[in-house]
Amino acid sequence: MSKIDFHMHSIYSCDGEYTPEELIYLAKEADLKVVAITDHNTTKGVDEGIQAGKALDIEVVPAVELDCIHHGIVFHVLGYFIDHKSKKYFKIEKNIYDQEIAASKQRIDLVRKMGIEIDADEALSHAKDGIVTGEIIAEIVLNDPSNADNPLLLPYFPGGARADNPYVNFYWDYCSQGKPAYVHIDYISMKEAISLIIETGGVPVLAHPGINLEGRPELLDSIVKLGIKGIEAYSSYHSPDQNRYFIQQAQEYGLLITGGSDFHGKTKPSVFMGNFGLEQDGMALFNALKDLKD
Repeated sequence: MSKIDFHMHSIYSCDGEYTPEELIYLAKEADLKVVAITDHNTTKGVDEGIQAGKALDIEVVPAVELDCIHHGIVFHVLGYFIDHKSKKYFKIEKNIYDQEIAASKQRIDLVRKMGIEIDADEALSHAKDGIVTGEIIAEIVLNDPSNADNPLLLPYFPGGARADNPYVNFYWDYCSQGKPAYVHIDYISMKEAISLIIETGGVPVLAHPGINLEGRPELLDSIVKLGIKGIEAYSSYHSPDQNRYFIQQAQEYGLLITGGSDFHGKTKPSVFMGNFGLEQDGMALFNALKDLKD
């Protein structure tokens, strides 16, 4: 019913499974009309997506998802209708890539210190461009029979409390900010992220606020003051009540309402393209986004 999906990731994200072209084919199968490929801190896949979209009559919005810091907390800001060829995005990509390469070995070592054994060479063999993510670690350790009885991993096996999206849930539980296997990355500030998106002709939108604002809703006011233009009120990670709450917040602040699945493929098997709680035709949201860009 939604016809849109403003949040998905290709192989140019370190945790994405599909090429941009494959994403567009999947979008066609899902009967979507407008999508945005929002890779982490890179715009490499935008042109490929746009070309594939033209062949299948799907509009692909030039977009990106930037990791950033606000009040010491890692947030994600989505940028739509950006000039994806701006060298400033390439600079951000290179900076984070270099840091992630250095962080990969540390991440493996920290997981080992937790009491989960993993072969570093095997992890690197699965890595994209040398980056070992928490999701890659999860895929390896959860498919290693020697870990079958490890109590730290039991929630992620079939039937466990965290088995719906086991790889990314492992990342959130053990490798994300504040967790035992977290490795610090120096991201740009949220102010810089919002300014860059606006500077390059785009519309900045706060991604999946139900995750990043959980337990700290008061930060939304300061984020609005930084110049955010919209909220991803509809998200795969939100309950219906959270959808309604963030729709209300967007309306109170006069912000754009958007929605997206955050589809990655195998790292999030319970997340489906075009399925994120939006029950009506999403073209009205797209038109509002496009109008704000214009």
